[in-house]
Amino acid sequence: MPDSTLVPAVSATCSPSRAARELGLRRAEFDLAVHLGRIRTVPDEGGGGGRVVERAEIVRLLAQHGFPSTLRERVRVVGTAEGAALMGIPVGRFTRLARLGLLVPVRFYLNRYRAVVWLYLAEELEHFATGAGNTCLLKGRTPETLKGQLAAGVDLRARNWRGRHFGFLLRQAADPWARAAAAAAFLAPAEIEDVVRDPGERALLERLRPAPPAHGAPGSSFAHLAEHLMTAQDPDEIGWLRSDLARAMREARTASPAPRPPARSPQAAERAPVRRAEAGQRVLARPGVTPGDGPARNRRAVAHTVVTAPPAARVSRQAADDRPVAPSASRGLRAWLFRANSRPALARPGYRARNRPSCTTETSSRPRTS
Repeated sequence: MPDSTLVPAVSATCSPSRAARELGLRRAEFDLAVHLGRIRTVPDEGGGGGRVVERAEIVRLLAQHGFPSTLRERVRVVGTAEGAALMGIPVGRFTRLARLGLLVPVRFYLNRYRAVVWLYLAEELEHFATGAGNTCLLKGRTPETLKGQLAAGVDLRARNWRGRHFGFLLRQAADPWARAAAAAAFLAPAEIEDVVRDPGERALLERLRPAPPAHGAPGSSFAHLAEHLMTAQDPDEIGWLRSDLARAMREARTASPAPRPPARSPQAAERAPVRRAEAGQRVLARPGVTPGDGPARNRRAVAHTVVTAPPAARVSRQAADDRPVAPSASRGLRAWLFRANSRPALARPGYRARNRPSCTTETSSRPRTS
């Protein structure tokens, strides 16, 4: 047995899917835990462009008391009916509290009827139900100020979700440009163009802009609805995001200007495979080699010249082709053969059609019958 045994090195980080398996979580639970900051992730330095989980973070979570039930309970989400049962209130009162912004959703999905279904953290609902100052909201009559807001059609569920998701994107941003792109992700293109006038900076923000939560295929009605929920609607919310985007752009410009596309150098122009020689002629040649250089047998490999007539010459040539032209005398035997072959078959001398009677007429001795 050799003195030393090669042991494969253990990576200091692991992918999100592997981390979810080691922690005993479903992928949706793992993503929500990352979203809420329950599990810390770091940028992937291996060039993958995503985020990974350090081994030290997995060891920390495994050492927690009551793992994994404690972590799974902290990321448990419930809908409206289950949340109302958890708080001990009717479903209608739960919906009113959510529309007033007192209960903040953490996630949403679209059902088969294209209706938005909001999900809430069970942990937050329990804390709200046990709060001493929330007893009047859970039982008794709703205050008149809140009734007036509900009568005016107030619904802050989408706005509160956007604010929560914006905080998540800011925690994941690695540089000032990523933070500016996070603010731009909640604004309409017209608002972004009004704040960021430089087209190069807008192109960079578009590349770094986080995508909305995946719901359906790109371009489908579900995707359009998710994008609509991702875009700010209220004027005060739009103004707040515009000011945040302007501040983030100032910080990004100070840190590093937006990259510009490289200008084309004169050397690159000389290496272009197509160059114009003169009007009506195009020469395809290798750089630094003229078509006339070298032996005659290599000229076709060096250059390929395509000669095109000017427009006026093409028109005159077409008009000349339309006029009848007498056959040239230089065509000789070939022209005569062409004329001979163009005659009808029966007109050729010495031709006798197969299975046809002779052209000579004979008087039949058989009498005609009427």
